[in-house]
Amino acid sequence: MTRIAAVHGALAPYRFAQAEITDMVARACLPEGTDRQVLDRLHRNAGVRARHMTLPLERYETLDGFGAANDLFITTATDLGARVVREALRTAGLSAADVDLLVLTSVTGVAVPSVDARVAGRLGLRPDLRRVPLFGLGCAGGAAGLARVHDFLLGRPDQVAVLLSVELCSLTFQRGDASTANLVATGLFGDGATAVVACGADRAGAFTGPVIVDSRSRLYPDAGGVLGWDIGESGFKVVLDPDIPRVLRHHLADDVREFLADHGLKPQDVTAWVCHPGGPRILDAVTEALDLPAEELALSWRHLAEVGNLSSSSVLHILRDTLTERRPTPGTPGLLLAIGPGLACELVLLSW
Repeated sequence: MTRIAAVHGALAPYRFAQAEITDMVARACLPEGTDRQVLDRLHRNAGVRARHMTLPLERYETLDGFGAANDLFITTATDLGARVVREALRTAGLSAADVDLLVLTSVTGVAVPSVDARVAGRLGLRPDLRRVPLFGLGCAGGAAGLARVHDFLLGRPDQVAVLLSVELCSLTFQRGDASTANLVATGLFGDGATAVVACGADRAGAFTGPVIVDSRSRLYPDAGGVLGWDIGESGFKVVLDPDIPRVLRHHLADDVREFLADHGLKPQDVTAWVCHPGGPRILDAVTEALDLPAEELALSWRHLAEVGNLSSSSVLHILRDTLTERRPTPGTPGLLLAIGPGLACELVLLSW
């Protein structure tokens, strides 16, 4: 088994109300004289009250070009990443010297050396540290990263692994882009990071966090173009197709039921659902597909309202909140799930 020893999350330093961000987007994205009713409606319907961002709001109106944004990503991601890893290790009662594997997931910037290498140097992690930087998993990266940590620790039960998620979504902001996808994205995504410390079976006895039992990945056929990035001179331009909820309604229930059935479980046995808050339509689709009571995804809805969608970090923040605020009965099963580009679904079965 793999035991989760600690989860620590942090948010970018600047917090703005949704209305403030909407006004900035109107100035930066809409042609002069354009009616902003569509923008206002899209941001209002995002279900977000406020978000944390990397920069003061006025900086986004002048931040120009992929290079400038990516330089800011490298600096801030390293700072924020080092902070959450340090605090997660402290919470677990472990030191930098204990870490055998560092997995990084991020889809909002690129760096070579990668951010995990920079964080390792900042914190003094061992020179024989194994590193696995993951890119391209998008919002599914937190769940997929947990799964890959579990895979590693199954074969090395005496070791310690850390998953680091850093997503600075605001730095992908596209000025002058009045497309529906960009307007939706500018109303939905925020900036944050999470670190998860996990231990193999031989070291698990010292901790009381949940056990990772198993994981499963699903790629949905003919849906590769509904979510992702178009990468060009201006950086990362979002691809966000309104067909995503339909794909989930068609596939998700069968995938979840089959995965649980392989462990002798049914959806009604799950005592906590840790679901990535992709947006209101995604949460509605998950609730409908799995026939869940509305309150089952309450933490996901609250997270969306308070900080927006943090891409791969969101589901890990919600895992933290589940453990600290609504910890389920020990020994019962939980399911962590997230959707990302591919179109892909990542499922992680937990035992609380």
